[in-house]
Amino acid sequence: MTELLNIKNVTYKLNLASILTTVSCTVPTGSIVGLLGANGAGKTTLMRIISGIAQGYHGSVAINGETRAADRKRLVSFSHQLDGANNRAHLGQIVHDYQTLYPDFDQSAYQQLADFLELDSKKRLGQLSKGNRKKFVIALTLARQVPLYLLDEPFDGIDGMSRKKIIASILKWKPDDATILISDHHVDDIANLLDAVIVLKDQKVVATAQADTIRQQGQSIEDYYENIYTGGEQHD
Repeated sequence: MTELLNIKNVTYKLNLASILTTVSCTVPTGSIVGLLGANGAGKTTLMRIISGIAQGYHGSVAINGETRAADRKRLVSFSHQLDGANNRAHLGQIVHDYQTLYPDFDQSAYQQLADFLELDSKKRLGQLSKGNRKKFVIALTLARQVPLYLLDEPFDGIDGMSRKKIIASILKWKPDDATILISDHHVDDIANLLDAVIVLKDQKVVATAQADTIRQQGQSIEDYYENIYTGGEQHD
């Protein structure tokens, strides 16, 4: 399987504090890979580096062989992108802005996702519940036509029904050649989606594994992750 994303020896510090230390991993084309780790493990920082937003790191990041940040930005859709949006803006206006900003934004794909997720384009961003805001972010993110999608904690703090809708939208939408890196610290939310996992702990990648291999060994992905974080100890 072809490697879409290749990260080698990435180290990143912020205000002299180490956030990531010699991180290396790969993500193959056409896969859904879980980036797992506790809060503060560096998952969001690594995604920011991959997407070309965070600068000043050491090491290398390549997407389809492209290593320059400006080139990588064209190849990635990152789910953080509503951080600076105006809460008074209607969803339809934000969608229009996305079409203007991103030539790869597919209006038809967005509308299909929005309909499936029951989003009302006439509502203002600030009127959305947390769950609907997450749905809107997912619809915007997946509507771009790029090789790599970065979904950062897409289910954090939302209700079970919204989680199910978002998971269903990912599975319904994903074409065979789409690659998704999805982070979460609640592993049970995403376990059934995953083809492979990358585990971050203590600023480093401490484990990588194929999901089928984990299951064939008689473990759930949740147990595999918990064992790594507890040093192999079992908990009831």
